Amino acid sequence: MTKPAYRRVLLKISGESFCREGESGISMAEVSSISEQVKEVASSDVELAIVCGGGNILRGKQFAEVSDTIIPSTAHYMGMLATVINALALQDALESVGVATRVQSAIRMEGVAEPFIRRRCIRHLEKGRVVILAAGTGSPFVTTDTAAALRAREIDADVVLKGTKVDGVYSDDPVKNPHAVRYTDISYQEVIEQDLQVMDAQAFHHCMEHKLPIIVFNYKKVGNIGRVIAGEKIGTRVSGVRSDAAESE
Repeated sequence: MTKPAYRRVLLKISGESFCREGESGISMAEVSSISEQVKEVASSDVELAIVCGGGNILRGKQFAEVSDTIIPSTAHYMGMLATVINALALQDALESVGVATRVQSAIRMEGVAEPFIRRRCIRHLEKGRVVILAAGTGSPFVTTDTAAALRAREIDADVVLKGTKVDGVYSDDPVKNPHAVRYTDISYQEVIEQDLQVMDAQAFHHCMEHKLPIIVFNYKKVGNIGRVIAGEKIGTRVSGVRSDAAESE
């Protein structure tokens, strides 16, 4: 990995990153693939925190909609616990390849994770440890996208990286519209004007308000996490700069 373009990074990965396409649960082959990319980053001077989703196990909002007996707040807490399961799997995968790791949970469970304490998290990062931030914000009705934006602000991250299975932000659904274009750079205002789905609205507005850049990229391509952190033009960068380039598919 070349010299990093960012000092401190918040990486958001979805729960679907932990399973095979179209499946649920945890595939350690998928988790190991992520850990190998993170290992490359951790060997540089980058301070890396990771927020993981839990949709491969349970999505609180969706579970509440189909259950007649589980109240919505309970369903959201269950979804937060799913993120802890993923965090523990990623921790062991990272440590198996020699990456020092800590899991911090917004819901206290000292038997398996540290509580999230801002100063302690930053100290771990300064010591070169990867910190996995689990259980969202610890409150129901808040997405892990919003948790990622808030944690990025708390730890003074330079950028939020959103790892997805697509290679950036498009003007329209590229599956339905063959003329859709992929943006390389786009402004916060343009995202709002075009109603583009970058992150959920609350998370996006946190980043926009504090001028925290977001990069949406395809983490599935091996090495892309390192390339993005090195400053390569991969995916779509959302910032205060209006778009000046887009690629037709």
